[in-house]
Amino acid sequence: MNTNYYAILMAGGVGSRFWPVSTTEFPKQFHDMLGSGETLIQKTFSRLSRIIPKQNILILTNEKYNDLVLEQLPEVSPDQVLLEPAMRNTAPCILYASLKIKKQNPDALMVVAPSDHWIEDEQAFTENLRKCFDFCEENDALMTLGIQPTFPNTGYGYIEFDKSDSGEVKKVSQFREKPDYETAKTFLESGNFLWNGGIFIWSAKTVLDAFAQFQPGMLSLFEKGYSDYNTASEKQFIEQHYAEAENISIDYALMENAENVFVLPATFDWNDLGTWGSLHEKLPKDTSNNAVVNARVILENANNNIIRSDAKKLIIVDGLDDFIIVDRQDVLLIYPKSKEQDIKRITGMANEL
Repeated sequence: MNTNYYAILMAGGVGSRFWPVSTTEFPKQFHDMLGSGETLIQKTFSRLSRIIPKQNILILTNEKYNDLVLEQLPEVSPDQVLLEPAMRNTAPCILYASLKIKKQNPDALMVVAPSDHWIEDEQAFTENLRKCFDFCEENDALMTLGIQPTFPNTGYGYIEFDKSDSGEVKKVSQFREKPDYETAKTFLESGNFLWNGGIFIWSAKTVLDAFAQFQPGMLSLFEKGYSDYNTASEKQFIEQHYAEAENISIDYALMENAENVFVLPATFDWNDLGTWGSLHEKLPKDTSNNAVVNARVILENANNNIIRSDAKKLIIVDGLDDFIIVDRQDVLLIYPKSKEQDIKRITGMANEL
């Protein structure tokens, strides 16, 4: 296994659209959302460790999830868990982790990956990732794995690549914001647009050069603690200075500004598991297209629903079509799948009660 390979596993999100299962105290990456016997972060860590040494996988998360990470990933040492003392989006935490990795290994190649996505063909993922590592080892490149779009989705950003590029790795023309439906249809018809799945690959040198060019103030802030990284004084430096960083995503900070951005169209199936509807797509279903997780059910005149319970209780449904039915502790959610984007708003209302 190549000791120059590293991973930055992003595990600080809340996943509020999966309420009431996903909460700020116990977000979705720490749940077994698919009923597979493994939580999403466990599956992601296992998938990355097929190609990356386990000791080279860093987990970026919020301070309050430290115990959850260590409990669910017993192979990980506390030093591999990087704790954000303040919410500052993805650019600051990726920069922090990249400086730590560079100090440990200046020849490092790294992948930045979300902890809560679904990838079925792990062999294809490993092969795609290795191709990206090989490309970044030979080229000054900021890379991303682009997801082949299957329908005109308006919930994802898109990556436009150069149509004239006949190579396996494509030069990125531009990143496009989440489109409306008609625009998304034109993207698919064009044939040179991919979904932005938030998976990035680069060398330590290339990404830090990009920060020097496009985010010099942020780089200067975190470089002040370079002598502290990977030592006992690192925690104190981060707690004192992390909140001074700008709240900005890696897309806005680097990817949309740089010229040396490339994409490899992924050959694996992918789902960001961002909503109950997206989870419904990936679960086994009965002849009426109902998906059931951890529940015993009697279903009559019920179609296209997702039903989940943590209590193995009997749930009886009659006459519902295309609903989310979730029973968890002191909350029962019965909500139309067509309005699932509103669950985030409902979560805020529920927290005020």
